[in-house]
Amino acid sequence: MPQLGESIVEATIMSLKVKPGDNVAADQEVLEVETNKAVMGVTTTCGGVIREMRAKEGQTVPVGYVLGLIEATTEEMERTGSKEWSGEQAPPPQDASKEPQKDDGAHFKTEGEFVEHTHAARASSGGLPVPTRRRGPQYLSPRIRSRMDDLGITEADLAYITGSGAGGRVTINDFENFISYVDGWPSKQASPMRMAVAGSMQRTWRRPIASASRPILMAPIMMHRKRHPRKPGYTLYFARAFALALAEAPESAGYMVGGKILTPRHIDLGIAVQVSDGVLVPVMRRLNESKLDDLIDEYNMIVAQARNRRLDDEHRGGGIATITNFGGFGLTNSTPMPLPSESLILGIGAVQKVPVWSDEVECFVPVEQAQMVASFDHRVVDGGDIGRLMQRIAFYIEHPELL
Repeated sequence: MPQLGESIVEATIMSLKVKPGDNVAADQEVLEVETNKAVMGVTTTCGGVIREMRAKEGQTVPVGYVLGLIEATTEEMERTGSKEWSGEQAPPPQDASKEPQKDDGAHFKTEGEFVEHTHAARASSGGLPVPTRRRGPQYLSPRIRSRMDDLGITEADLAYITGSGAGGRVTINDFENFISYVDGWPSKQASPMRMAVAGSMQRTWRRPIASASRPILMAPIMMHRKRHPRKPGYTLYFARAFALALAEAPESAGYMVGGKILTPRHIDLGIAVQVSDGVLVPVMRRLNESKLDDLIDEYNMIVAQARNRRLDDEHRGGGIATITNFGGFGLTNSTPMPLPSESLILGIGAVQKVPVWSDEVECFVPVEQAQMVASFDHRVVDGGDIGRLMQRIAFYIEHPELL
């Protein structure tokens, strides 16, 4: 099982594309896996004959797990830089096969040289990180903490248990009663994507996140889009305005590490895309350096890739801030949460026609506007900084010819 990203520790086998006895070429895709980031293909390191497939569809395996064995010639191994299989195997996960296969491949030795089925995939640090398990709060006993680790439960899952012990302490009986109580509820297994979102949000909430919002006039970009032959998406308008505003004040998207606030070197923005069981965030690079018209094709491409959960390496991870258009779901206001690796996210609400007082005609007039919401790490910036940033975004949105 290859390391498909620096935060990925396991993957679920989705489909097998070869079977024992099949001839394969180097770099041929032989199975598909699902990680917390996307569905990805796993390829061979060399050509040869598939002698054994240990992977099973639906199985979740850790990085380094031997998925299968390839019989290859010495010449092919030297050509591709592949190594002979040592016979070692990463331990199978607890929910894998109940009868793990033995790692003894000696009976194949007379038939040829075997290579470990791994893949030198490029690591990528993007998307939503693998959730990390935190130990329970201090008032939980070591016994309960051990049970929580066994079941993959965090203290957030137990938030509404009322402890019956002294001082409200949660006892092992309280815990086991809770587990029995929820055991009979209708449920389904959370997908790797859903677990990634949950872990990401738990990590984000460890920081002091604040939000600020203001209305923004939508008529200028609505008219501009109506006249534009290619009809750019509203999210792209805001992403471009966001990038230009951040280029003027990059410290607004700074990141605190210890006593230092890191300032972004490039304006790389993430675009939040809703998928069936979570959110993917493809990244557009140096968004402040390209005009709106030159970004349309790239924007449409990465949104389509994200919805198919097949992001390419170029657009995966490394963003300094994210933009999310929750208005597409009819929401007029929300509190978006930044990724753990970012300190800033900008959200856009649905367009509404509202009455606004006009001094010119001395009466209320109908105006099309949307709420713009920024959530930020309050350790890094203050409300005034975000207010000035949003003023610049509003300026660009009201002058779309500058985008």
